[in-house]
Amino acid sequence: MFGRFLPKETSFFDFFEQHAALTVEGTKEFLSLVTTGANIETKAKRVSDIEHETDVITHRCVEALHKTFITPIDRDNIHRLITRMDDVMDFVEAAAERIALYELTVMTTDVRDLADVLVRAAQQVELATKGLRNLKDPQSILKQCIDINRLENESDQILRRAVAKLFKEEKDPIMVIKWKEVYENLENAADRCEDVANIIEGVILEHS
Repeated sequence: MFGRFLPKETSFFDFFEQHAALTVEGTKEFLSLVTTGANIETKAKRVSDIEHETDVITHRCVEALHKTFITPIDRDNIHRLITRMDDVMDFVEAAAERIALYELTVMTTDVRDLADVLVRAAQQVELATKGLRNLKDPQSILKQCIDINRLENESDQILRRAVAKLFKEEKDPIMVIKWKEVYENLENAADRCEDVANIIEGVILEHS
């Protein structure tokens, strides 16, 4: 419904959808990394490459925002949405980088659980951003936002459990520090998914 107001060369919805699709790919790659514990350097590098691709999309979106007089949704919402989306892959990359850097080769059930939740949250973000293009089914988008909030709560619970287990069972304090940092980066990524959901929910309510 908004497309007719935009210059033909600029579609902020394209930016959102491309970014979201790459984020799903990146979270899946990370899940593969922590599921198998094999080819860690290669998979961490792929996560980093995907993060760079999302950065490029973010920069193009912000550049287009500065050049576009009429925007389909509030300018501030566009900027907040794309930057919060970008934060997700920043944290995923940070987690992958630390696993490789700290030479963590024996994966925990908790890191796999956090990665699995993050994949599901990224998939819901992708669905919600696709719905923004025409707003034909706002209730469906709001449901996806609720699902993302639920998944973030699930991630919170896993983080608390994981950290408690670390302090209780891990005897090497250096390993505690390493894994805690990985876990917290993944939880931060889930937090940013929730931020994205909150922004999208605000946009839906503004246009309802």
